[in-house]
Amino acid sequence: MIEYGVILFHTTSSVMRAEKLLAKEGFAIKLIPTPREFSSDCGVALRFDWTQCQRIKGVLDTAGVEIAGIHQL
Repeated sequence: MIEYGVILFHTTSSVMRAEKLLAKEGFAIKLIPTPREFSSDCGVALRFDWTQCQRIKGVLDTAGVEIAGIHQL
């Protein structure tokens, strides 16, 4: 069974930028409503395969995409 993680963002523009960047890099990501258990300034989050967490974080850090947090679901 796949364990998922979720990336939270402060702004919708950051979500869109991250989605485009990660899709271009070949990551399997999905835009989802922010889960209730996590508060976020933005109502949209990105879901991803938790085993890819460090690689995804590295791509976003390198690109300068600001995130509000990364959590395991």
